[in-house]
Formats: sequence, structure tokens, C-alpha cells
Amino acid sequence: MKRLYIVILMICCATFTSSFAQTNKKSGARSVTGSNKTSKNTAAPKPTTNRKTQAIPIPATVLHSVEELENQRKEALENIKLTSRLLNETNVDAKNSLNRLNLLSQQLLSRKRILNLLGQEITAIDVKIKMLTDEIDVLDKNLAKTKENYAKSMQNQQQEHRTAQYKILLILSAENLSQSYRRMRYLREYSDWQKKEAERIIIKQNEIALRKAELEKTRGEKQELLAQREQENKKLEEEQKLQQKEVTELKKKQNDLQKQLQQKKKEADALNNQIESLIAEDIKISEKNVPAATTPETTVKPATTGRASKPAINYVMTETELNLSKNFVDNKGKLPYPLTGNFTIISNFGEHQHQELSYVRMNNNGIDIQTTSGSEARAIFNGVVTRVFVMPGYNNNVIVRHGDYLTVYSNLSQIYVKAGDRIVTRQPLGKIFTDTEKGNETILHFQIWKERTKLNPIFWIKR
Repeated sequence: MKRLYIVILMICCATFTSSFAQTNKKSGARSVTGSNKTSKNTAAPKPTTNRKTQAIPIPATVLHSVEELENQRKEALENIKLTSRLLNETNVDAKNSLNRLNLLSQQLLSRKRILNLLGQEITAIDVKIKMLTDEIDVLDKNLAKTKENYAKSMQNQQQEHRTAQYKILLILSAENLSQSYRRMRYLREYSDWQKKEAERIIIKQNEIALRKAELEKTRGEKQELLAQREQENKKLEEEQKLQQKEVTELKKKQNDLQKQLQQKKKEADALNNQIESLIAEDIKISEKNVPAATTPETTVKPATTGRASKPAINYVMTETELNLSKNFVDNKGKLPYPLTGNFTIISNFGEHQHQELSYVRMNNNGIDIQTTSGSEARAIFNGVVTRVFVMPGYNNNVIVRHGDYLTVYSNLSQIYVKAGDRIVTRQPLGKIFTDTEKGNETILHFQIWKERTKLNPIFWIKR
């Protein structure tokens, strides 16, 4: 029995020694010789545990911030291209010089916005560079620790008590077969750990190389942004000089400009009065939707017909219109712009003094959007066309009702719809008028109302 035990042990040792040698050969790791003396311990040392410091990846918010800023900058650049095109199409004369100034002002705002976005991009990239640098530093330390542990294990293995003969003696010196098996398993696991450590070193080296390449790329992007910012500053200075020249010319034509503004105000007041009159008519017609009068003994139910004893103050909606109005409000800030093609806003909502001409005071019941010739007005939401009418200075006009909200599309040369038509979001309503006498000036005047109250469209629509 004792002989059989020895034979079994010798076979296992031979198998293990062969397997152990092959494992070390596959790992391909360099042996590290040491100066330590031979140990007299009979137990094999435990593998060194490698507690690595985890590298902190760059937060997605930083990467998203850089990308979002770049998209906004591209959008501003597209706006400048459109403004430049519109300026080239607009002649410099008494009729449209104020419009040219508005376009120049819009271009300057876009240029300043680009400079601001470039500054934010550079700051975001600086944060990214700092994070990449810190991450590389952590990875370097982690790699150094892994190499150190691996070197120590290989150094111990090359010492005399780590030879194949020692391993065989260690196994044969076991008190029983079970203990021999445990020692073999331990030595095999130790060998596997060494192999994994070698593979981990290669992975870490590749990861560091990738991070360093990304760092260099990011630094290059920063240099490009700095160069772009310098170019944008030069363009801004040129455009400011051009704007100042336009302002000087307009001051010479102050009387003519004042007459134009007075005429424009009369036309705007007339449009406003017409819209208010049409809203009042709609309110009167909507009285049929008011529930009929009931006695105390009867149950109150909505009636399809019948008139109230007193005139309605506000527009009375049906159940369908109530839902439409609610959906319109739910989409505030997400509604599409009311026209096709490229565009730029040249006049904002409300009363305000012109930023360059102190004697010019503007009062807009909506917004004026300048676009290119051939563009169309389109509905910003589902609704019903309630009115199509003509007004001096604003050509054809369309009013679309969305429950107790209304949208107004003015200055159209062609109309594609008629009163009573049910329309859907983004449906074309008509072609925007192009004034050939003013260098193909194409401007849509757009308004939003709630009952009799005018609202700022900017808060409702989104590019």
C-alpha cells in the first residue's frame, strides 16, 4: 500500500511539473533574479495580493458638454452664414437700411455667442485634459505596483527552493495523499496567478497608451479652438466697424427713418385691431357652447345648443377644444418654428429701444423672422383655420385656433388653406412674401395669443 502511494505521488508530481513548466513558458515573462538567500521554509509563499487603485474615467457629462457646446457653435455659425447671405441680398438705401442694421446686429450677437461658446469649450477641454492627466497618473502607479508584485513572484520562483525538484519534494513530504493534492493545487494556482499578472501588465500598458493618445488629441483640439477664437475676434472687430458705418449713415437719414417707423406702427396697430375684432367675433360665436340655463330641479348637463343669458367674456370651448388647448400648453417650449428653410429673428417681442439707435423705439406684438426667398409658413400645432384676411403692410394673414390659443401668420404672398380647414403640426399654410424692391427681403411676422392676451412666441417655440 505504501509503495502504491509513492508511485501515485510520483506520477502526479511528474504531471504537475510538466504542466507547471508549460504554463511558465506560455506566460513569456522575464525571470527576475534576486539576491535573497535560500529559504528553509517548507511551505510555498502565498501570492501577493494586488490592491490596485481604480482609474476614474472621464464623466459622460464632461464629454457631453464639449459635444453640446460644439453643436451650439455650429448652429451660431450657420446663423451667421444666413445673415451674411441676407445682407448681400439687401441693398443699402433708405427703405431697408434699418433692416440691414438689424441683420448686422443679429450677426454681431451670433459672433459674440460663438466667442462665448469657444471660451466654454476651452474650459471644458481643460477639465478633460486635467482628468486624463490624473487618470494616466493613477494608471502608471497601478502598473508600477503590478510589475513590482510580478517581479517579486518571479524572483522567488527562480530561487533554489522554487526549483522543480523542490516542488516534487514539497509534494512527496506530505503526510498523506490529500495534503499532497492540496499542495499541488496551491502551486498550480500560484502559477496561474503569475500568468494572469503578466497579461494584466500588458492590458494596463495598452490602456495607458490609449489614454496618452487621447490626451494628445485633446490638446490638439484645444490649440485649434484657441486659433478659431483668435479668428472670430478679428471678424467681430470688422463687423463692429461695418455696423458703426451703418449707424452713421442712418443718423443722416433720421427723418426718413422716422417716417418709415410711423408708417410701420400704423400698419401694426391696424393688424392688432383686426385680430382683436376677429377674436371678439369668435367669442360671440362660441356662446352656443355655453350650457343651457337649468332649473334647480333639473340636472345640469352641457347642451349642444342654447345661448347664455349674458355674453361670454372669453372664448367658450367644446370638449375637443379643451383637450387641444391643454395639449398646446403641454408642448410649450417644444413647438416648431412657424416656417421652413433657414431663418434669423430680426425683431423680438414687446416694446424696446433699438440697441444702436437711441431715437428708435420698437413695439412688436410678435416676432419678425427673416428667411430666404421661397420659404413657406407652417403651422406650429394642430388646430383649425378660423380666418384668412388681407392687411396693408402685411399682405395675406392666417389665424389658426388651438382651443383658446391662437397663432397668427402674416406677410404671405400665397395661401394654401381656407377658413374651417383642420390642419396638423408643420402643415404648410402659405408662401412668405418676398419684396423684390428691398433686395428680396422675405420676412414672416408671427404672433401667439391666449384669448385677448398677446404672448411672447420665443417661450413657446424651439429651433
